[in-house]
Amino acid sequence: MYKEVFQTITNHSESEVVEFKKAENNFDFDDLGKYFSALSNEANLRKLDFAWLIFGYDEKKHEIVGTSYKNGEGALNNLKHDFSQHTTDGQTFREIIPIEVDGKRILMFKIPA
Repeated sequence: MYKEVFQTITNHSESEVVEFKKAENNFDFDDLGKYFSALSNEANLRKLDFAWLIFGYDEKKHEIVGTSYKNGEGALNNLKHDFSQHTTDGQTFREIIPIEVDGKRILMFKIPA
């Protein structure tokens, strides 16, 4: 299901509610918070339920580069928990979905409005 969502998202350019990052190995926690806030606010303004932040995709080249960021379910759960400790009202990602496309790992962050 999420592979189809990924394909649909990557058929379009970035927008106010979709952001792509290569994030091949790492990504700054504070920057993650800034993207979360901006995407969440834009989704809210557009009366959408959520926005997407996609790691492992190079939008300029339109190619999957893959990511090893927070590899493993435990690391992703810890990220959600840590994130909720640093946001107003304990907000965090609705889901963090790892998928494999063309043999490469993609992370799809589903951000609530």
